[in-house]
Amino acid sequence: MTAHKLFYRPLCVAMLFIALPASAHDFWLQPQNYRVAPGGTTAMSLQVGHGKDRQKSLMERDRVVRFDSISHAGKLDRKGELRMGDANANSVLTFKTPGLHVLSFETNGTYSELPAIRFNDYLKAEGLTPAITQRANTKATDKPGRETYSRRAKALVQVGAYKPADDAVVTKPVGLTLEIVPQANPYAPGFKGKLPVRILYMGKPLAGATVMLNNLDFDSRPLEKILSDGQGLAVFDLPKTGTWQFNVIWTRPVSQGKADFDTVFSSLTLGY
Repeated sequence: MTAHKLFYRPLCVAMLFIALPASAHDFWLQPQNYRVAPGGTTAMSLQVGHGKDRQKSLMERDRVVRFDSISHAGKLDRKGELRMGDANANSVLTFKTPGLHVLSFETNGTYSELPAIRFNDYLKAEGLTPAITQRANTKATDKPGRETYSRRAKALVQVGAYKPADDAVVTKPVGLTLEIVPQANPYAPGFKGKLPVRILYMGKPLAGATVMLNNLDFDSRPLEKILSDGQGLAVFDLPKTGTWQFNVIWTRPVSQGKADFDTVFSSLTLGY
């Protein structure tokens, strides 16, 4: 399978988002600054939604499984620095080690149930073919959609000046269930604006996933949508200005508890 670009009209997108569940909205880590000096700080918030519906996530702390930063110096657990469940407060992160830091975030699962028509629309809009196929094969298309969903998110923060060792940090997977892995360092001086990203699901390349690119300064609709190819790759043109979010969703059938599917939402943010 090769990568395909998907384009659509803004009105159609708006109608889809009205029909989708709240759980389908993008979720991401939003540092105030993506470049900080060694020893410096930046505020960071957890964001959810699109356009005028965008807001701080009010997720509670007990949902957080992982929040850490990874640099050439290793991994640092940062869960204690999170400010959760307060729309008026941001987390404040300090970065002591120079170099590129990959922030990574993971939640546990929560149950969601939707009427059949809304769930089917959501599956089609997000390209969740495992669920579409499973519901068709089991003649369950007219039944409510029951899933457990969880979040994964990464953000790239450059601390101090670029160093060649940063390239290996940004291109190495951090072990998330569903992960967007840049195949080049977008902060490197030689970056030309063409960024391949590899989608990994349970550690393996994922083909046929819909990967979206959002301009976070104008995020009422995705700028671009591309299907990952047979190696899990999708290649985007990325301007070296502004703040950007990549987003992907995947699911698998399960037969435990009330849920019929286990769905993971994953994002990657970076900024200039």
